[in-house]
Amino acid sequence: MTKKIAVIVGSLRKESYNRKIAEEMIRLSEGKLEMKIVEIADLPLYTEDLDQNPPEAWTSFREQIKGADGLLIVSPEYNRTIPGALKNAVDVGSRPYGSSVWPGKPGAVVTSSISSLGGLAANHHIRQAFVFVDVPLMQQPEAYIGNAAEIFKEDGKTLVADTEKFLSDFIDSFHQWVEKF
Repeated sequence: MTKKIAVIVGSLRKESYNRKIAEEMIRLSEGKLEMKIVEIADLPLYTEDLDQNPPEAWTSFREQIKGADGLLIVSPEYNRTIPGALKNAVDVGSRPYGSSVWPGKPGAVVTSSISSLGGLAANHHIRQAFVFVDVPLMQQPEAYIGNAAEIFKEDGKTLVADTEKFLSDFIDSFHQWVEKF
């Protein structure tokens, strides 16, 4: 049975490098995993005041995560930390207290940046948030993709060979990780 993976992209920008990386990872996972982006752009900011009558966007998001067998987070780094929209998604999925949709779903984190650091700080902050909500994260290989503007061919969508190989190997490892659960 093919595992269903919810892919969450931390950038809301339509042409974000992280969205393109996520789309390429979905392509590379064909025949191994059933991966689909779960959108977070329309999630109202979490507030406990709405727990009794949650917005439809929250309910839909929670149901999509509940239906997934695993998680792949692909995100940029904003100000050396987790993007606000991604943190909001973690909060929406973890509440109300005692009703979290996250626990036990195996996950992995990929970060990229136009700088050479590849979102290193964000990667670790994202991991910290997901460890707290009980998502067992794949430890190796790690994925910090630096110089994201240079990993695509002239068409702006197709990965250069070295990056495609790296992400293909990452998907293989992630597939093995998810199959353990």
